[in-house]
Amino acid sequence: MEIKKYCVGDVIELKKPHPCGNPLFKIARVGSIMRIICTECSRDLEIDRLKLEKATKKFIFSEEIDKK
Repeated sequence: MEIKKYCVGDVIELKKPHPCGNPLFKIARVGSIMRIICTECSRDLEIDRLKLEKATKKFIFSEEIDKK
């Protein structure tokens, strides 16, 4: 199993969207318990790293967001 590298500031798309309807989250803290923030409503969640790795659909790094 490959360990995914998360960095603070990266944006990820989850398989299941937040209740506000937005699937994009920004990583605020990295560790065994990750903290992610919804990019639309700014609510934050704490989630286990393994659970987040399973729920991640794709990475959208912060450099790609700045170019758009």
